[in-house]
Amino acid sequence: MATSRRIFLRNSALAMAGVGSAPLWLQRAAFAGEQQNKRRKVLVAILQRGAADGLNIVVPHGEQRYYDLRPTIAIPRPAAGIAVEDAVIDLDGFFGFNPALAALQPLWKNQQLAIIHAAGSPDPTRSHFDAQDYMESGTPGLKATPDGWLNRAIPAAGNTASPVRAVSLGPALARTMRGANRAIAVESLSNFTVRDTGASKALEAMYATSGDQILGGTGRETFDAVALLKSLQKTPYQPQGGANYPKGRFGDSMRQIAQLIKADVGVEVAFADIGNWDTHVNEVGPRASLGQLANVLRDFGDSLAAFHQDLGDLMEDVVVVTMSEFGRTAKENGNRGTDHGHANAMLVLGGGVKGGKVYGKWPGLEADQLYENRDLALTTDFRDVLSEVVSTHLGNRSIGSVFPHYAGTAGDFRGFLSS
Repeated sequence: MATSRRIFLRNSALAMAGVGSAPLWLQRAAFAGEQQNKRRKVLVAILQRGAADGLNIVVPHGEQRYYDLRPTIAIPRPAAGIAVEDAVIDLDGFFGFNPALAALQPLWKNQQLAIIHAAGSPDPTRSHFDAQDYMESGTPGLKATPDGWLNRAIPAAGNTASPVRAVSLGPALARTMRGANRAIAVESLSNFTVRDTGASKALEAMYATSGDQILGGTGRETFDAVALLKSLQKTPYQPQGGANYPKGRFGDSMRQIAQLIKADVGVEVAFADIGNWDTHVNEVGPRASLGQLANVLRDFGDSLAAFHQDLGDLMEDVVVVTMSEFGRTAKENGNRGTDHGHANAMLVLGGGVKGGKVYGKWPGLEADQLYENRDLALTTDFRDVLSEVVSTHLGNRSIGSVFPHYAGTAGDFRGFLSS
């Protein structure tokens, strides 16, 4: 039977995580009825895999040292002879967006997007694998943590918890979603199917008659999730407000998260990632609007802007937070790129965000201000940012449980969310 279960889960393109004793999903109608008078908060976490260059994403154009360190890959200030699409988009006179993030400028102007600069993991590793593991587990420096911070952040649920309350977009369940709370991985809502219907019916019958409460409960929740996700295929999804998601994996992920939120099926946390940030060579093209970084940034920013536009008023109950495992060197290398660094920039957008402001202490880029004489120094632990989102937005005050071995308190919050 174990082999048949593995075949079913693979073919369905859905995986369930967690075999705890959480109550089973009742009828969706009962869940919806109970939740009518309760506004459900949703947290969407985005991981930029590959170490994004925060200095060329949120550019400290007010500091001449930035230009001294990056003579060929710095993003130029607006000036005569510089095309608008190649110049920094000024935000506050000191910081500015990379021009490839033009789609996010309206959110900044409307104070719906906040930036936390010089943020990241305090662990000094420059290994992508280790740093991503630490960021997804929420325990920098500790490799033995079995679960992820986003799974631990899921608020306690009653007996009407949705089987899709925690969704990871991708072919496998993300590290940060693994844990005692049940979560699902979905690669594609539109292509979701159970190809071997005979096997799936046989397995459903076996689960339904199982005397093992944990096995039977997990199986029933799995099939409930299958039925729920398949029901979304019956109506073609049409983004609202003229939202236009970029073609590609990340745009598709954000569109599907929006679809799940708008379907009101009980999503509370969601995770997506986007790669191609490892810019060792030719980070910037002959113009700032061209090159490796501009391409991935445009996909990133346009997808976030489309998500915000698509959800419309529903964004009042949604917060999106972005992060990357570490930043890049302050000084460009000999290949017109940057190497593995330390601190970075995080973005937060959505409901309750006190946007239009860059939060955190700026450490500066002079030689004696750099971390190990080469990187942007860390002044905000990424857990300070995530703790504020988890506590203030999701309402989970058990920060010590969400981020074990972390000594932070509400006094470490940066204040970018309304209470």
